[in-house]
Amino acid sequence: MHLTGQEFIWVIFGFFIIATLYASVGFGGGSSYLAILALVFTGFFAIRSTALLCNLVVVSGSCYLYFRRGHLYFRKFLPFIVTSIPLAFIGASFKLKENVFFIILGAALIASAVALVVQSFKSAARIKLKRGYPVYMSYVLGGVIGLLSGLVGIGGGIFLAPVLNHMRWETPVKIAALASFFILVNSVAGLGGLWSSGTFEVPWSIALGLLLAVFLGGQLGLRLSLDKLTGNGIRLITALLVFIVGARVLVSNGLQISFVQ
Repeated sequence: MHLTGQEFIWVIFGFFIIATLYASVGFGGGSSYLAILALVFTGFFAIRSTALLCNLVVVSGSCYLYFRRGHLYFRKFLPFIVTSIPLAFIGASFKLKENVFFIILGAALIASAVALVVQSFKSAARIKLKRGYPVYMSYVLGGVIGLLSGLVGIGGGIFLAPVLNHMRWETPVKIAALASFFILVNSVAGLGGLWSSGTFEVPWSIALGLLLAVFLGGQLGLRLSLDKLTGNGIRLITALLVFIVGARVLVSNGLQISFVQ
């Protein structure tokens, strides 16, 4: 977990860029934080804890601005939250073996990348057409994504938003607001699960710099692009990064396959 000064600067810069890009489209950046942390940290409990803290910093600002602009509909969001909070807590409480964690993490990152690509190529006209769904679907989606989020150490918005856009659940701005709020509550629940299980580990000497970087990046991204929620180029670039690192984590860290003899 020892980084040189140059490596630390590059990680700080990477987190700043990630927070800026993700916040501009309503996400916290947890999947990409995990991707970078998996390459520079040795302890996977530290990876999960630090990524959740960074998520929390970014989406707290997002939720505040969405609330100020009247996009947070707490009553409509409640079914997703009711099931996601306890299951995110439970997921974070599991003391997974390291290779199992990296297999889940790698698969989740790859799935996130694919979902982002699919969402990016959807036509704007199709997304704007809303469909009606039974309320129990919100409870089911919230619970399943909450559990996965707790297991891998992210807020889950990057999973939820593409699914809801595919379902045409609501307008993009309301989906982005829900994703931010979903990330916020699941990050808190996930941190609580890590704390209760004794697996909350944060290398504060490094994490404080990362938290400052994502706070500044998140605020910049929100103020630049809150009203421009398309972000297809951003999503595609992010998807490429997440896919490459997710594949590396899955193969090298999870399946422990080495191509170097």
